[in-house]
Amino acid sequence: MVTSVLPITKENIERAKELVTAGEVVAIPTETVYGLGGSAFDDNAVKRIFEVKGRPNDNPLIAHVHADYDLSKIIDYDPPCAKLLRKKFLPGPLTLVYPSTGKVSPYVSCGLNTLAVRVPAHVGAQAFLKAVDIPVVAPSANLSRHVSPTSAAHVYDDFAGKIPLILDGGEAVGGIESTVLDVSGEIPMLLRPGLVTKEEIERALGYEIATMSEPKQGERVKSPGVLYKHYSPRCPTKLFKAEEKATALQACLTEKEKGVTVAVLAEEGARKYFEERGFAVLSLGSTPQEMAASLYARLREAEQSFQLLVAIEPNEQGGVMTGVMNRLRKACTSSDVAH
Repeated sequence: MVTSVLPITKENIERAKELVTAGEVVAIPTETVYGLGGSAFDDNAVKRIFEVKGRPNDNPLIAHVHADYDLSKIIDYDPPCAKLLRKKFLPGPLTLVYPSTGKVSPYVSCGLNTLAVRVPAHVGAQAFLKAVDIPVVAPSANLSRHVSPTSAAHVYDDFAGKIPLILDGGEAVGGIESTVLDVSGEIPMLLRPGLVTKEEIERALGYEIATMSEPKQGERVKSPGVLYKHYSPRCPTKLFKAEEKATALQACLTEKEKGVTVAVLAEEGARKYFEERGFAVLSLGSTPQEMAASLYARLREAEQSFQLLVAIEPNEQGGVMTGVMNRLRKACTSSDVAH
């Protein structure tokens, strides 16, 4: 199969629509990461997404719709809190989990009676979704557990020859996946942190929300990005806390003496410390927004050019950084964390 990478034009959106309508899978941009899109109504298309990604079949998908889509077609109940949050944050990087009508493929939610729905802000994504006028499930367009893609080139690296079309919408400006909030119960529950923060949601609602605890072995979850190792580069990693720069440096020196090529992933403020000591630094940037936007690109850069990535947790915590730290810690599994 030849994989075409095409700019977002009216003609190319029509081509993508034809493919999705025929049950194919195509890659589409969003403001967070690129997604691997197929019809939420088509069992075979949904199964194809799981297959081509190598995704575990207990990891739910998110249905993407355009801003004017009639949600009553796919959700069974629309609580007042959801209406308020949609008005405040959507289109944007917030996914809401509703009770499902059961009209979409049962494979979308892995047999659960809920459905995660998102309205992306990306202009190209909205144009495509408006053209197809159906919910399109679109998990991140990367091989399962690999680093999420923030450019069409990243998608091509993982799926060249496996999907027919990638719509190129430029670099994703958000950089980490959407916040996921379950509104199917009495109290909204944060399932996955992201660019819309817990604090922003609570200010909008006027009350505190719950946060999902770490799922137990075998527990079924309503959100992607909760189970399993995720976002991982193909090179080994070591993760250190912000106050452990000296320890991280010693680890770098030890590996360098063994002939290992080492890169340091750190916020801009730590760049000088490591560069003065002879190590390449992949800078995350200085602000939470910069760090969210650059994280996945830096992780992919590391795997292309280095044998080891030593990552330093940024100093700032909370807000958007909750989502950044969630992704960084999942990229470096517990066995990779230095003590």
